[in-house]
Amino acid sequence: MSTFSQEGFYVAFDTSGQVASVAVAKGAQVLARTTLERQGDQAARLVPSIRDILSEAGVDRSDISGVIVGEGPGSFTGVRIAAATAKGLVHALHCPLWAISSLAATALSLEGSGIRYVLFDARADRVYGACYGIGGIGVETLVPPHGGSLRDVLDDEVPAGAVFVGEGAAQHRAAIEGAGFPVTPDPVAHPSGEGLLRYLALHPDAAPVASVPTWEPRYIREWRPDAAWKG
Repeated sequence: MSTFSQEGFYVAFDTSGQVASVAVAKGAQVLARTTLERQGDQAARLVPSIRDILSEAGVDRSDISGVIVGEGPGSFTGVRIAAATAKGLVHALHCPLWAISSLAATALSLEGSGIRYVLFDARADRVYGACYGIGGIGVETLVPPHGGSLRDVLDDEVPAGAVFVGEGAAQHRAAIEGAGFPVTPDPVAHPSGEGLLRYLALHPDAAPVASVPTWEPRYIREWRPDAAWKG
């Protein structure tokens, strides 16, 4: 089984939200990065952006050890763009694919450690969320990925010391702070290539996707705080 190596070269990207992120790294050391801030352009710009930052980093496609992709939840179109691009890359490069939660990638996009409750906007008062404890030796899932209303989240048991982050937290800042919970200040945290890479650096034995042709990104279809991931 392939494992994440600090000596390997990796491409990591996430297009699940309003701001897409692409990074090239040696291990977890980022060599080049870029963001795509116009959501409607992500389909056309993702592959050229990957090509450009590989060139900027001085990494040849043949040297890539693996691809890391944000698996969602988020924009249906954005998540599909990332999945299709990831599948095409690993097929062409004959390398493994790791799929990491876009919620976890957001929690890990911020420096340092702490308890981070990530919220993505799912329109109206709906959100996707998950809470993670970030430490120096790993990531602990305190509240698993779920979908529901903001009220579902605030009425449920929020882990002590949690700080809310992400696009959804920024959009609902007034309601969250009014309920007595802190929200990180601007700039808004987004799922990032760096966050994906940091996850694998903390969990180098995480298994890559077993069957790339049949793999699908993850969506949350049930609006319940305890709903499981649905493929």
